[in-house]
Amino acid sequence: METAFLPCPIRTDWKVLYRAAICETDESVGSEKVAEAVRALFARERELFYADGTLEEKEALEDALYALRALKSAWQHATAA
Repeated sequence: METAFLPCPIRTDWKVLYRAAICETDESVGSEKVAEAVRALFARERELFYADGTLEEKEALEDALYALRALKSAWQHATAA
């Protein structure tokens, strides 16, 4: 039995959302942009799980997720200080 893959209904380019989140300087807006980018990254990772993707894209997704988490952590530390 094959598992059918259903594409993400909110198909957006994760790279665009990632760049928008990384370039945002206002934390109040940036937090939502980071969350949106993370959702897009996870959606693309799910797609790649069921389909063939390049190693380069898979590594780019991992790097982007790491950078977004680091940015979110930096904002949290700046707010706490």
